[in-house]
Amino acid sequence: MAVTRRQKEVLDFIAGFVERQGYSPSFEEIARGLNLKSLATVHKHITNLQTKGILQRGHNRSRSIDVLPQPRAQRAAPTRERLPLMGRIVAGLPVEAVQTSETISLSDIVGNKEVFALEVSGDSMRDEHIVDGDYVLVERTRAARDGEIVVALVRGSETTLKRFYVEGDTVRLQPSNQEMLPILIPAGQVEVQGRVLGVLRRY
Repeated sequence: MAVTRRQKEVLDFIAGFVERQGYSPSFEEIARGLNLKSLATVHKHITNLQTKGILQRGHNRSRSIDVLPQPRAQRAAPTRERLPLMGRIVAGLPVEAVQTSETISLSDIVGNKEVFALEVSGDSMRDEHIVDGDYVLVERTRAARDGEIVVALVRGSETTLKRFYVEGDTVRLQPSNQEMLPILIPAGQVEVQGRVLGVLRRY
């Protein structure tokens, strides 16, 4: 399961501490090691990692944070790198179908960019026809122009998919759903992690 940058730092610190010391660190040691001022922040990251099945805590013993072994990804079945592009279809009145010998692949869409995929949860972008269960193709970048759909890390711990606008010292993360309000947040508390290039949907 995906983790945020800060959660990965917490996880790496715990794993490295255990490897060096032979026992798990306390919350205070994690806070000092990562320059975190609040133990509540450490607790939040630990709880989130525990919820994701990456950490385990024993409630009846001290220094009881254990990194759980993660299952190895199953070997994927062979997939076609390219799919036959059979032509174009009109989403209106029927027209004569003409087959072609062209092909298409994801690289034709994303080019040479560094791209990753995320599964969408929720309906905040439904007016962009991005709905729960879709997959977005995201270019890894820390820069975005106003109006682009981005993956944004908010306050170092929460990620969201929204349209991005800079308004002075504030960033507006705008949902594409008339039932939802925009997120207004100081620019220093928002980090762009990527911008959306395309959407995949499985029926």
